[in-house]
Amino acid sequence: MKGVKSMKNILRNRTVLGLVSIVMALIICFGLTPLFNKAMQEKVDIVRVTKDIKKGDLITKDMIQTMSVGGYNLPNEVIKNQENVIGKYALADFCKGDYILLTKLSNEPLTEHAYLYNLDGIKRAISITIKSFAAGLSGKLEQGDIVSIIASDYGEFRKTMIPNELQYVQVLAVTANSGEDRTYQEMKDEDQELPSTVTLLVNQEQAKLLAELEEKSKIHVALVYRGDIETSNKFLEEQDKVFHKEQEDQGENDAINNEKDEHSSDSISKNTEEVSGQTKLGGVTNEE
Repeated sequence: MKGVKSMKNILRNRTVLGLVSIVMALIICFGLTPLFNKAMQEKVDIVRVTKDIKKGDLITKDMIQTMSVGGYNLPNEVIKNQENVIGKYALADFCKGDYILLTKLSNEPLTEHAYLYNLDGIKRAISITIKSFAAGLSGKLEQGDIVSIIASDYGEFRKTMIPNELQYVQVLAVTANSGEDRTYQEMKDEDQELPSTVTLLVNQEQAKLLAELEEKSKIHVALVYRGDIETSNKFLEEQDKVFHKEQEDQGENDAINNEKDEHSSDSISKNTEEVSGQTKLGGVTNEE
């Protein structure tokens, strides 16, 4: 009897599992799949390039057109209105058929060393020497990269370190011996000139530290991140927290020192008053 009941339970469970499987299959086939296909087939209008555009070119109406394409997996930054493109300047080279991202356009014409015009008095630009092919990431550094600075053979004990102040630093430019900044297109040329310096965006404390490391160590540049501006800024914000914490700690130490000084001043004043009182009392006793 027990064997018969067990067999019935097994068959019943199999039946339930089979029904559940059939229901799930129907949901997928007639519910999720049509929704997915609809998303794949949904069309959106985007702006595309009709002729090659070079970096720095002013974009005119004859260079672009609006086309309907599948909206699935399109970047959020893709431009869909020609009015947001015409009259702007290209920050990168575009080939025929490319779509245009908002981050690749500028309202202002490009100038040589344009990155130096964005300094605000707090941030500074400083260059460090690439002393070997390997030290500069084998010539693969690009503008906008987030890098860490590694110092080797530093100090009396010739140690290797990554200073907390230089964990995440932005590359402004990679420059060859000729003084020309290298671009991605130039990097693909066979007769390319290797970079000799890297220009970095730093604050005053970082600039001082880099100048010291330039003289007293061997500097290597390690790539941390290359990609969208939003993520790059997150790395830079993390680096700024190091200096904010140091300022807070310094403020707390100054407050403690001020309290100690005030306490010492009060003690000295109190002792002076006691000594003065004793002196006066002693004078009266002698007169008597």
